Amino acid sequence: MISKQTIDKIFSTIRVEEIVGEYVQLKRAGSNFKGLSPFHDEKSPSFVVSPSKQIWKDFSTGKGGTAISFLMEIENFTYPEALRHAAKKYGIEIEEDQREFSEEAKHAQTEKDQLYKIHEVANTYFQEILWDSEEGRSIGLAYFRERELKDDIIKKFQLGYSVEKKNAFTVYAEEKGYTKDILEKSGLSIFPENTPSGIDRFRERVIFPIHSFSGRVLGFGARILKNNVKTAKYLNSPETEIYHKSNVLYGLNQSKQAISRKNNCLLVEGYMDVIALHMSGIENVVASSGTSLTIEQIKLIKRLTENVTILFDGDNAGIKASFRSIDMLLTEGMNIRVLLFPEGDDPDSFARKHPQDYVEKFIENEATDFIDFKADILLKDAGNDPIKKAEAIQNIVKSVSFVQNALKREVYLKEVSNKFGLSEQSLFNELDVQKQITQNQTQHIQQQKEKTPAKLEIVPLDEEKEDPYLYDVLFMESKLVDHMLMFGDIVLKRTNDKNEEYQITVIEEILLHFEEEQYNFLVKGNEIIINQVKEGIQKDELRSGNFFCGFYG
Repeated sequence: MISKQTIDKIFSTIRVEEIVGEYVQLKRAGSNFKGLSPFHDEKSPSFVVSPSKQIWKDFSTGKGGTAISFLMEIENFTYPEALRHAAKKYGIEIEEDQREFSEEAKHAQTEKDQLYKIHEVANTYFQEILWDSEEGRSIGLAYFRERELKDDIIKKFQLGYSVEKKNAFTVYAEEKGYTKDILEKSGLSIFPENTPSGIDRFRERVIFPIHSFSGRVLGFGARILKNNVKTAKYLNSPETEIYHKSNVLYGLNQSKQAISRKNNCLLVEGYMDVIALHMSGIENVVASSGTSLTIEQIKLIKRLTENVTILFDGDNAGIKASFRSIDMLLTEGMNIRVLLFPEGDDPDSFARKHPQDYVEKFIENEATDFIDFKADILLKDAGNDPIKKAEAIQNIVKSVSFVQNALKREVYLKEVSNKFGLSEQSLFNELDVQKQITQNQTQHIQQQKEKTPAKLEIVPLDEEKEDPYLYDVLFMESKLVDHMLMFGDIVLKRTNDKNEEYQITVIEEILLHFEEEQYNFLVKGNEIIINQVKEGIQKDELRSGNFFCGFYG
């Protein structure tokens, strides 16, 4: 147990405005600070921090207390965990009260505590393998150095390596006293029926730990280095009690202070984009890690700033798909700028080619607002077709309809009016139409979510498709799952990058694409089928059409 002297020192040293300021964008209001509540959606700030009293109060929820109680609320820390976190931040050495420590040790750990601890153990293990083993240095460290990463950056992001041996970490963790149950629940180990001793989820991969806002390890991303076409290039930890990928942004823990200081967040796609920009000295950057941006992730950014600059690869084929992310950011009240790098470049390669000043000036000068960005993309496709031009303008007005502030909406519409030479009245009329369509879509999606089929069945789509993108994705998702069930055992012939032929089943190829895209299923039934197919592969079973007959009966 932490000694009373240490607790007194922690409380006398820490500053509530500094601790809260890492999570909430605070602004001076007289002798206090104010900000938006991190516990409740609100438009006007009702969260108050008093430096003189060293307390905080959230008037939207009624919560309040000291800096330690804030950490307990925001991070779900226990009291000792919050104290240790604060002590680490302020460089306070923890003194244990040995007389009471043995009593504390008798209390059983919660499952959540064990999950946090096994991830810390794994993180240390992967780093030690990278730096201290021959395999780690010759493969993992060699890869990072080939990507021109310096040792201090590798250590800053706690990068690691997992060895080829199929159960190296599982054995290591069991020797440390961790049970098969907690290893399986952590997602770090898999225990198929035909391999009861267990298999490591991550093998022969470089490891990118994924941290919480406060720096706790929640899960891992891992990249394979061999040219294995049957294996996903990137593999992530599964969803667990502590890791929900929709609630996490890669690099946020390392970048939060720079984001707050610069009052701007650069949003990129991949781990290496974040790391390369940090190495060049640009630290206000996070990544969605290949997943679609979520409301929860946007709210994490909004704690620190309302300004976001999205950085796209020069040859990114998925730029149009990003329009949804722009609309979500606007819905949450964010100010957005967008930058498209020159063709052939991405944030990683561009940052390695140029010095920090050049990259910063390039981003500042070349980033445009979302209206100019969408106009450039959509009008290029429209050419001289007046119908397509009208559709492009409708698309832009649709984005404006997501802006919550009425004054900002009017300013944006005036910009659209000036850009295209259209009357403001016609644009305001279109704005009303788009707002009504959005409202109808929201109601329809909510109704669909509330419908839970009792068994697996084909549900006909509505005739009126108010959101073509959503329904197209839904249709393609179901079609791919149908192909897996009907033709899953068919063997396909493919050729890899080295022009070598290989064989792969329909099931394996479709699963590979889902994993590489880190796809989130729209239909719960499809997600259940995919999970069953994956489980079958781990058990050397081919689960296709006949297996699912009556599965939900």
